[in-house]
Amino acid sequence: MILAAGRGERMRPLTDHTPKPLLRAGGKALIEWHINALARAGIENIIVNTAHLGEQIEAALSDGARFGVRIAYSRETTALETAGGIANALPLLGSAPFIVVNGDIVCDFNFAALRERAFELARVDALAYLVLVDNPEHHPQGDFAVCDARIVEQGEPLRTFSGIALYRPALFRDVKPGQRAALAPLLRQAMREGAVRGEHYRGLWLDVGTPERLTLADRLLARFSEFNSAR
Repeated sequence: MILAAGRGERMRPLTDHTPKPLLRAGGKALIEWHINALARAGIENIIVNTAHLGEQIEAALSDGARFGVRIAYSRETTALETAGGIANALPLLGSAPFIVVNGDIVCDFNFAALRERAFELARVDALAYLVLVDNPEHHPQGDFAVCDARIVEQGEPLRTFSGIALYRPALFRDVKPGQRAALAPLLRQAMREGAVRGEHYRGLWLDVGTPERLTLADRLLARFSEFNSAR
């Protein structure tokens, strides 16, 4: 699932007429980078949730055939926040663990690795697998820590949640469809139960939250494309 329903307030005025996932960097819309990466990992079925200017996202991506995937849409009248959006999409996501990625990040993460972690979640009875990254300048305090392959609320050092994760549907069992709900409280409760695993990822990652960081993403992805073209 790619999260694409947010308004992108910090990106205004760019997002007044263009949904944030369709902003371009490195010659492509941000969301297209994720779709291509998921396709390379062998993930063929993708759910995209939409709210703000969602019709533009559907028009741009259609059914996903040109990317070699199948895209379905979970439409929200108003954005339901992260957990609410995921819970609303559960009928489309099914009963198995599923990958979720924020539509407004840039990364070179290999999503195929999370397919392998899906089996581990069931084996250890965990509800989530989170990918943490080094703290960016705009979020120096971090979010969570990795301790013996578990994600915990307190520890040294605290790192930033990347917006890349693997979840089991049971994590969202108490969120009703159509209900606004934040993700952090659900994760923290699961951490207290020892039910969250994860890793520290050291590769390319950028939260594209402001016009300035969109400019940076454009430079990074242009170089990334040039590097891959030369290989």
